[in-house]
This record gives sequence, C-alpha cells and structure tokens, in this order.
Amino acid sequence: MDRKSVSFLFVGLVSGALLAAAVFVFVIRQAKHAGPGGDATTVLKLAHALDQAHPVHTAMELMAKRVGELSGGSLAIQVFPNGQLGSEPETIEQLQRGAVAIVKTSAAALEGFVPEMALFGLPYLFRDEDHYWTVLNGPIGQKLLAAGEPAGMHGLCYYDSGARSFYTVGKPILHPRDVKELKIRVLPSKMARDLIATLGGGPTPIPWGELYTALQQSMVDGAENNAPSFFTSRHYEVAKHFSLDEHTRIPDLVIFSQPIWDRLTPQQREWITQAANESVEFQRKLWTESTAEALAAVEKAGVKIYRPDKQPFVEATLPMYREFQGTPIGELARQIREIR
Repeated sequence: MDRKSVSFLFVGLVSGALLAAAVFVFVIRQAKHAGPGGDATTVLKLAHALDQAHPVHTAMELMAKRVGELSGGSLAIQVFPNGQLGSEPETIEQLQRGAVAIVKTSAAALEGFVPEMALFGLPYLFRDEDHYWTVLNGPIGQKLLAAGEPAGMHGLCYYDSGARSFYTVGKPILHPRDVKELKIRVLPSKMARDLIATLGGGPTPIPWGELYTALQQSMVDGAENNAPSFFTSRHYEVAKHFSLDEHTRIPDLVIFSQPIWDRLTPQQREWITQAANESVEFQRKLWTESTAEALAAVEKAGVKIYRPDKQPFVEATLPMYREFQGTPIGELARQIREIR
C-alpha cells in the first residue's frame, strides 16, 4: 500500500470514529436548546410501535410530562409513536447502541435479546390479574426487569398489556381444535410461534402496522392480542370474532439504553425513575377502563365476543411446559405457580 493510500485510510478511520462519537453525544444531548431558566435541555428519544389512541401511549406522554416538570425543563422526553423509528426489534437494537434512549416493548420482542423473557410466553402461567401483578412486583418480576442489563438495557418499569386472546375473520376459536390449519399472526417471538404450532395452527409473524391489510386480504385468518389493541388498531372492522381465551399475559416493558443511563447524573435518573413509576399507576388504571370501553365498542360495532372454556386450552398447551422441565425457565414457572 503506498503512502497516499495509507494516508486516505488513516483519515477515513479517524473520520469514522469521530462520526460515531458525534452520533452518540447527539443522542444524549440531541436538540439541546434553552430551557425555561436559560439552561440547556437534554432531549431523550422514546420509541414505540403503538398508535396515539392507545392507553400505553397516553401513559408515556404522562411520563414525558412529569420528567419535564420534575427537572424544571432541563430534561425532556420526545415520544415517537406508530413505529416511526422502526419495529420493536429494530428500536431495541437502536437502544443497545445508544441511538434511542427509551423503548416501550413487549416482553415477547425481548426474547431474542434477553432469553429469560420467554417465560412470559408460557400459556396460562398466571391464574388471574392479581397473581400476575403479585409476580411482577415481587422478586421474580424485579429480577426479570433487570435481566437486560448485560445486553445494554436498563429496565424502568412494567406496563399492563392485559391478557392476549384470539380474534378471527371467519370462524370463532372456541376450542383448541378450532386453531388447526388457521394462519394466525404472532409476535416476533419463538414462544408465540410455538403456542400456535402446539395448537395445530400456522404461526405467521407480520409487523403490527401491516396486520390490518393482512387480515383484510386473507393473508392470515386471525391474530391474538388484548382488547384495547384490537380496538385502537381497528382490526375489529375486519375480524368479527373475539374469543376471550386469555392464553397469555405478556407485559410491556419500558427500557432505557444502558450506555445513556450510565452517563446521566444521579438526579436525572431519579427524575426518570419517579416519572416512570407514576406513569405505571396511571397506566394500570387507564388500562382497566380502556379494556371495558374497548369490549363495549367492538361489540357495538358487530363483533361477537366469546368466553370459551379455558381448560381444554390449558391441557392442549401442556407440551410447552414439558419442553422447559429442568431448565431455569421451567424452574421460574414452577415458582410462579406456587405463589399465592
């Protein structure tokens, strides 16, 4: 390699390093502008895939508002809904490298990054909502919230995402045999795919923003989600059967980029943590109200709501538990079922 080539190579490497450093600093101090007192404001990006009518978005807007109030305007959260910054897996990857500060994600989408999150994909793991929150707020839940730190994710809090149930365009799902040969849209999760496959159906991963069209054009026969998401996505306009089998309770998590978190001051971390905790209380109350309103609204729009016997579904999905016997996830599942 001649001296000129070496020179260009050196300049290129230095330029690349400086650009990477500049991008990282930009994330932490992006859109830095004068706050109310004349001081600079640190703006942090928050990404999620839900639309602005969703109760989870409303809760994150509250968190952003409270961060601004607690910090006196020196710290701000800018919320990007509707997958503007990418899908959940894409924004998680951005968060890991410090390109996004905060991400709201389903625990299912975290499976590929934090293997322990697969636990939440086990069907009928929780007896009811009270059992679910007892676990999340207890030692097991808090341990799982912190499990992403080695992968560059600081867990802030859990949001309620209710129980996931089936909705279909054609026939309703009232028994495990009704899933056979149906193409069901699933989350980007091995556990979600395994659930449908165990019931004899065809698991079909499709991005959330493309699902309405997929249902409309018969690319899939149905999907599974909670009532507020079924309503705010307007999937009820196409899928007229909603079966409340409540097969899984998979929480949403609000996670923070560990590289950025490490560079915040203790006071800034305290503000963010307090705002996140306040948003959890608000979100849980809002979720309960939104679920009731969503069910009433879709029923009024012509959706038939079914409440099938869950026991046949429980028995049909037992092979998923046998697969994890003798593993850490199997042991956690055993401990959870013993919690009263």
